[in-house]
Amino acid sequence: MVISFPYENEGAQNIDDIEVSVFSATSKSVILRWTRIYGASSYKVIAAPQNSPGNPVGYAVFGPHTVMGTINSLSPNIMYTFTVAALDNAQEILNIGTIDSSSAPEVMDPILTVKSKDSKTFIVSFSLKTGATSYIIRLQNPNRFIREYIVSSSPAEIESLDPYTEYSLSIMSVNSGGQSQPSSPVTAKTVLPPPQLSASSPSNDSITVSWAPVANAVQYSLSLYKFGWNTTFIKHNTSSTNWIVSGLDMGSVYVIKGFAWDPEGRQGEDSQYINQMTRPAMPSIANVSMVMNNGLAGISVSWERDEGVFGSLQYHVMSDQNLTCNSTSTSSSCILAPVGCGEVHIVRVSTSNEAGPSDQSGPMVFITSPCPPQSLAVVESTEGSCTLTWDTVTHVDSYTAFIKRGDGAEESCNTTSRSCTYNCTCGHTYLMSVMAFNQAGSSPEGQVLNDTTLLCCPEGVSISAVSTDTFEITWTVSRGAELYQTRAADSSEVILCNDTAPVCALSDLSCDSSYSVVVTPCNDISGCNRACKAHTQITAPCMPMNLMLTQRNSSCFSVSWTPNNRLAIYTVTASGDDGTRTCNTDGNSCDITDLPCGSNFEVSVIATSPAGLGLPSYSELLETGPCCPVDQVVDQVTQAMSNVSWSPAKGAHTFITSLTSTRGHARCHTMDSHCLMGCITCGTNYTITMEAISHSGGRSNCSYEGFSSSACCPSGVRLYGMAHSSLRVHWRGAGSSHSYVTELVGSRNNYTCTASPGESSCDVPNIQCGDVYTVVVTPLTPEGSKVLFCAQRIYSVSCEGSNLGTVIYRGKRSVD
Repeated sequence: MVISFPYENEGAQNIDDIEVSVFSATSKSVILRWTRIYGASSYKVIAAPQNSPGNPVGYAVFGPHTVMGTINSLSPNIMYTFTVAALDNAQEILNIGTIDSSSAPEVMDPILTVKSKDSKTFIVSFSLKTGATSYIIRLQNPNRFIREYIVSSSPAEIESLDPYTEYSLSIMSVNSGGQSQPSSPVTAKTVLPPPQLSASSPSNDSITVSWAPVANAVQYSLSLYKFGWNTTFIKHNTSSTNWIVSGLDMGSVYVIKGFAWDPEGRQGEDSQYINQMTRPAMPSIANVSMVMNNGLAGISVSWERDEGVFGSLQYHVMSDQNLTCNSTSTSSSCILAPVGCGEVHIVRVSTSNEAGPSDQSGPMVFITSPCPPQSLAVVESTEGSCTLTWDTVTHVDSYTAFIKRGDGAEESCNTTSRSCTYNCTCGHTYLMSVMAFNQAGSSPEGQVLNDTTLLCCPEGVSISAVSTDTFEITWTVSRGAELYQTRAADSSEVILCNDTAPVCALSDLSCDSSYSVVVTPCNDISGCNRACKAHTQITAPCMPMNLMLTQRNSSCFSVSWTPNNRLAIYTVTASGDDGTRTCNTDGNSCDITDLPCGSNFEVSVIATSPAGLGLPSYSELLETGPCCPVDQVVDQVTQAMSNVSWSPAKGAHTFITSLTSTRGHARCHTMDSHCLMGCITCGTNYTITMEAISHSGGRSNCSYEGFSSSACCPSGVRLYGMAHSSLRVHWRGAGSSHSYVTELVGSRNNYTCTASPGESSCDVPNIQCGDVYTVVVTPLTPEGSKVLFCAQRIYSVSCEGSNLGTVIYRGKRSVD
């Protein structure tokens, strides 16, 4: 049937005023809406294919109050022209409206496949429909909650779903007319969500991975590989929620991911990759040295840097003296500061990265540079040689002494002891300092000692006799001298002269005497040089003094006097009841013979020398000489002193006793029957002679058996510490014919040792340390007895743990 509407109707008003719209469409029906027309008694809706408008396929009539209606019997996906006509009671058209619209596509085939992209996303595949402009995928969860997603093609991703949830899915096609009916539903379940991984590195070769349990998971699969090394790939399946991986490379980055398995055996969503670094390797200390850091002494510590480690590192250096310093991976050293001299530091290094710290390195013991030596002192040991000494400094390998003379000359010496000998020139000022060294370097600058040597002795000393009792002395100027002290001394007097000029006159000298003249330079800084050479000068001849008459035998007297006219010729005259007798001599005695025993003569002497004639001596009364003592005894009191005693002698008033040897002699003049004589040389044979003198000076010469002094005490006694708690005593002996015995006397123990002839040392074992010992080395006489007057020396022996420590000389102690 063909239904037509007159578009030009005389009765129709407001043609095309009806507004028509499509409310919804399906593949077989369309719901239209239209505007109400006043006076309409019904509305008639007609649908005709757009490509065949003259062949309507369906129509429907609605009441006057209806503004929405459905027209059925349509074909899917066909473009239709829909006409709505408002009719009055006479079925006349009041108004008409049209709209072109398509019917919805036909019902879709069921969804082909549903796959889980992740735990919240499905990938849905379906067959496309011709004419469909889009598609609606409908999902219904177990709670019957429905969500629809508009997609444009297949496959399509459906997002924002709930993990591990079963959904019912259907699909509808959409075109401009509307949407088709839902397809037959299919079911699909989302997979498990990913585990939320976290990791840490408990050591430098392991990583611990942990995660919270995933609901409904029955197992977990994890994988790990080293960043940049795809060949290092580790897989692990577990039902627990942690994984410890060991045997890894130190300081490396590892990439970790994992997923859960559901009870159906399906793999859940992969977790995001996480990166975890292993802790770095323990650093190795390469070098420790002393440096200056901002004016402060410090310890520079360097280490071997691991170039293969990933990421940035922090290095931490520690000392047991509470010093620390830090450094980044761009540097391989840092400085511990401040440090003091002579300190012992135990240094360790550790490193850390974002995973945590490494183990500390092995300890390295480092001793800082030593402290500067103190208590500098100078001793002039011999002429032109001085010794600089200082206190011992701990942790020292060697010392260097620097000596700078005032004129710019410099000298240095290296030593391991605490003294140094250098050439010192008279009259100069020296600046001296000492630096100590060990493996860390040199000590800081320490004490500077300013020392001025003794003034130089004057050169060109000239002595001339200007009268019988006056000398004039001249000399060249001595460098630095402000005052000169001239000293003339003979056997009986000392004459002094102080002047600033290089000339001096000494008067009131003894005639025909030998004077020792010394010119001593002085100044305020260094004092006086008392070691200048003495010069000898003889005055003009003078009257013989101290005339003495010595009876040689019963008829002969020897006239003698003080030998102060060394070049003089003496004439002796003896006048008495028996006449006059004379004799001449250039010595200091002359024999007058043929004198009767007990005779009295007046004797005088006059001297003549190149200086002229001297004054005659005072006269002396001559009488026969006294007898010699019969007995004489020599007792040695000390090494250099002996007591000579003798029996009384008839007619003797005084005695002159002499001990003579090739090494020297001793002499004394006394009225007693004994004499204490000094300057005795040990180990020497002496010849003993005596002169007995009467009241008037008569003399008798007496000879006796020789005397041998005791063996010499050794010199240079030193005590040295040896291994195994032993001490070695060393000395310089005066000869090789004596044995020596050494005694060490302490507060707790005494020790002895004996050295055979020719030996100069002996060892004392098992010494108790921590005590002060009195040490004496004594020669033995051929009879085996000890010499009782050798000097004692005091040493202290300290302890270092259970071993002997430092041996320190404390001085001498005289024999009681």
